[in-house]
Amino acid sequence: MSANTDRFTSKSRAAARFVAQRGILKTVAWSTVDVEVVGREKLKGVGKAFIAIANHSSHLDAPLIMGSLPRKMARYLAAGAAADYFFDVWWRRGLTGLFFNAFPVDRSGVDPRGVSAKVLLQKGVPLLVFPEGTRAKDYRKLGHFKPGAAALSAATGVPCIPIALVGAGRAHPRGGKWPKPGRLPVAVVYGAPMYAREGEPPPAFMARVKTEIERMLAEHGPRVLGADNPYSSPEGEKK
Repeated sequence: MSANTDRFTSKSRAAARFVAQRGILKTVAWSTVDVEVVGREKLKGVGKAFIAIANHSSHLDAPLIMGSLPRKMARYLAAGAAADYFFDVWWRRGLTGLFFNAFPVDRSGVDPRGVSAKVLLQKGVPLLVFPEGTRAKDYRKLGHFKPGAAALSAATGVPCIPIALVGAGRAHPRGGKWPKPGRLPVAVVYGAPMYAREGEPPPAFMARVKTEIERMLAEHGPRVLGADNPYSSPEGEKK
């Protein structure tokens, strides 16, 4: 195994990360918002390697996913993090590595600096990717989903797992230093694994994943957020 990838599968690092994620990160996140997890039963049978794909509107997003995934799926999960921000300062690089097993991603797409996302998948390391590339300015609307993760899925044969993060952007909006008081409700909704169809271009595959995430947001938003539900159906009609 190359030096570029062995840190992602290190058992000792995984043990330290378990303490950091479940003992610190999850404790803090779960104490600031009221978390509901939906659909974990759909993850049964998923192998070691997969690509978790979620909407992105809050600093809560990665902690919510890593804290709610089954332990065996979260153990080596490597989160894509913006190379131009998280990896250009030593202390941010160290913290993202400790808490998120992070690999650097160019904001123009899934283009890791110094490590290959494809090689990680081939070695059984699952990935967490936010295909919007950055937190949405308006959490009520999904941005453009870049197709890099869909291309990786098609090239390696691993599934994409759609994840809808309901209410995270409302509870901790972009620009806020801390979640809003009152433990606002949020939900982490897992969808069934999705695979590229034969001959399907990556943009078309990613469009299907995005539509599924939009559908889950529209389905669960009214129940989780009540009258404050901001999410629309994929067709653009309010639920």
